[in-house]
Amino acid sequence: MTDPLAIETTALRKTYESIEALRGLDLRVPAGSIFGFLGKNGAGKTTTIKLLLGLARPTGGEARVLGLNAADLAANVAIRQRAAFVSEDKDLVDYMTVDEIVRFTASFFPRWRRDLEEKYRSKFDLRGGQRVKTLSRGARSKLALALALCRGAELLLLDEPTSGLDPAAAEEVLQSLVTHAAGEEQTIFFSSHQLAEVDQIADHIAIVDRGRTAIGGSLDDLRAAFRRIQVVFDGDAPDATFRTAGVQRIHRTGRILTVLASTGADAIVGEARALDPVSIDVTRVTLKEIFLEVTHD
Repeated sequence: MTDPLAIETTALRKTYESIEALRGLDLRVPAGSIFGFLGKNGAGKTTTIKLLLGLARPTGGEARVLGLNAADLAANVAIRQRAAFVSEDKDLVDYMTVDEIVRFTASFFPRWRRDLEEKYRSKFDLRGGQRVKTLSRGARSKLALALALCRGAELLLLDEPTSGLDPAAAEEVLQSLVTHAAGEEQTIFFSSHQLAEVDQIADHIAIVDRGRTAIGGSLDDLRAAFRRIQVVFDGDAPDATFRTAGVQRIHRTGRILTVLASTGADAIVGEARALDPVSIDVTRVTLKEIFLEVTHD
């Protein structure tokens, strides 16, 4: 039996006039996961979130959130009741106090968690009488996150959750997300270009490039499978090809032929030996190296 999915997109496309923001995006986000959605600026991350929330309609393909079609109007209302979203801009009502915005937000959500409200107001030092417009950027981010965490939502969508935060504030937010996800069995889907943060807390990832999923899956599985194979020759490296599946990229620099493999490293090494090299070296690959390779122009 396959694991239930909190988010699933199939061949999802979105075109704005002549610009293809998404070009057949496939995503599988397991329920209960902390899912890092990675990509360069302009890769399609924010467009994807808009489609998941029904804030835009797809040009083609399908997006399903919590089993519901995100493009269907009636289903979209249900999705917004069961999911919480925090934008990169951390949109808040500036003229309200912390107390007022908490009461205002809670009034819309019957499943509002008073216990979590107390927990995060204390943890994030959100004092009730403070005006939202007077809060620092870090405090605004923590307030926006607390409002989302207290809603009793099954799914939390975050767009660049640590954008603009200093390292200490960013670490506090990340640790709060990990603790919350473990304690509440909530799915967290967050877009980011901060590779270290994704590497720190995510258990599943997808790297999107030019509107398509370049690679995705369990982060542990990707770490275990990806290898860099460096093949050194006496003279210039040959213009070699490999039959084994899993070859992501091949680089030739002077005497060195470098192969990035997502699977099948042993078989690729076997093929490389037939080229009569001087040496072959196989090393593990970091998430940063995977990202740079699969999004390489």
